[in-house]
Amino acid sequence: MVTMIKLGGSLITDKTQEATLRPDVLARIADEIARIHNSHDLRLIVGHGSGSFGHFEAKRHDTIKGVETSEQWAGFASVARVASELNFHVASALGAVDVPVMRFQPSASAIAVNGVVQDMAIQTIIRALDNGLVPLVYGDVAFDSERGGTIISTETIFAYLVSKLSVERILLLGEVDGVYDEQNYIIPHISPDNFSDVQSALGGSEGVDVTGGMLTKVNDMLSLATHPPYPEIHIINGLVSGNIERVLAGEMIGTRISQ
Repeated sequence: MVTMIKLGGSLITDKTQEATLRPDVLARIADEIARIHNSHDLRLIVGHGSGSFGHFEAKRHDTIKGVETSEQWAGFASVARVASELNFHVASALGAVDVPVMRFQPSASAIAVNGVVQDMAIQTIIRALDNGLVPLVYGDVAFDSERGGTIISTETIFAYLVSKLSVERILLLGEVDGVYDEQNYIIPHISPDNFSDVQSALGGSEGVDVTGGMLTKVNDMLSLATHPPYPEIHIINGLVSGNIERVLAGEMIGTRISQ
């Protein structure tokens, strides 16, 4: 079974300042991932958002809505470049603590239809997992049969991978303790039974984010949790040291999303 961990763009970058990395946060999380990789028998995939690298550039060119003109295609290529720059930083941080990370560029193989990934190279990711490597994916651009080109979020990429792999759990690391209700309390569990009750409390996101905020994230994750292989999803605070290990140990922190 596979465990997937997403490092939110707002966690590892300052989303209010263009192309601004948070190196101390990234280094600490990389160290935590190294500890769980060494101490748990995990098949692990790591993903990350584009934060203040990709989102500023994507908003500048309005890439998520489609690509048609030569200027828009130049912007499409520019978004891909800055997204890969952040990916290099993340891979370097993981490599520095001996995580056997291998970068997989989604835009090199992904084909989307109206923003949803329909095809992406999977066999090389499976080979990497089979040989004890940690695939690293990220929010990127993709060629799209309806829009010409678009943005694909890490959650969209995870959704495609979940359809092809036996994924047991997904950990989404952000800079909040979980999903808050209207009284500002953490919602411990979200399922189809209570989603309509909590939906009104879910807002947008801080800073520049072209892929939507918490409502989009929870909606996407609930869809994943209610389809095979029915992964359990946890939204937790990545600023708190040890939270990844606590979830893996079975501690109920943050917000759990399940069927």
